[in-house]
Amino acid sequence: MDTSRKIILTCAVTGGAPFNRKHPAMPVTPAQIAAAALEAAAAGASVTHIHVRNPQTGEGSRDPALFKEVVDRIRSTGTDIVVNLSCGMGAVFMPDPENEGRALPESDVASAADRMLHLNNLPELASLDITTGNQIEGQTEFVYLNTTRTLRAMAKRFAALGIKPELEVFSSGDIEFGKQLIAEGLIEGTPLFQMVTGVKWGAPSNPETILYQRGLLPPGAVWAAFGIGRNQMPIVAQAALMGGNVRVGLEDNLYLSRGVFATNGQLVEKARGILENMGYAIATPTETREMLGLRRGG
Repeated sequence: MDTSRKIILTCAVTGGAPFNRKHPAMPVTPAQIAAAALEAAAAGASVTHIHVRNPQTGEGSRDPALFKEVVDRIRSTGTDIVVNLSCGMGAVFMPDPENEGRALPESDVASAADRMLHLNNLPELASLDITTGNQIEGQTEFVYLNTTRTLRAMAKRFAALGIKPELEVFSSGDIEFGKQLIAEGLIEGTPLFQMVTGVKWGAPSNPETILYQRGLLPPGAVWAAFGIGRNQMPIVAQAALMGGNVRVGLEDNLYLSRGVFATNGQLVEKARGILENMGYAIATPTETREMLGLRRGG
């Protein structure tokens, strides 16, 4: 265990999935999402990972105007935080049970170009979910659809804009495709992999999964892992011990403890306490940029 290395701590402040509407402070509007990112920064987060939501309904959105308002609000404060914008929306295929080749109206499958319109904000990082698979949110089942053709097109656009992709992987095969993107020259510099664990039908949240997937990564890759729900903090400790970086936030877990709703700042503080009590220090945004080879956004 090398406690001399700095750990990148990401806070995913809202996500785009349905959430428990009883939560008293889930960030929904651009002002609330920006405030949540600033709260995470004040608590010591290195990176803020951002989705946007429809301000009226609270549902996940990919409206470029909403992203612009959030980013502008964060940058106008002068707060130093690495901004990571999600490109995960626009990949939801809900098949009609009567004809699975036909999409239900609730589906949202967009072109690669439409999924990246908000990247004109030039974030330093953006997520690229290099996976396709069955998923479920509440009682709704769908296919999270990211074809290799779409992912290659998105990787090319990231490179053209100078935005580093955070390669989000949900299973071991996703890592193999990530290595293929690297081999094709579509990923520049040090690759960054984010292991998603605990999603239904995806990689489980346990040490064995992380160890196995870590062994599949290309030499020199930077990696992180996070867990969903009650596994959020255990995965913080496990990823750190195994040489990785970490992520917390309301996108992945709404609770500080059983039955107690959290804020993003509280989750960052709790993760930071775990890591510091283990002997680790959290990377500052400036140190994070150096570690990942980022080009300053904006």
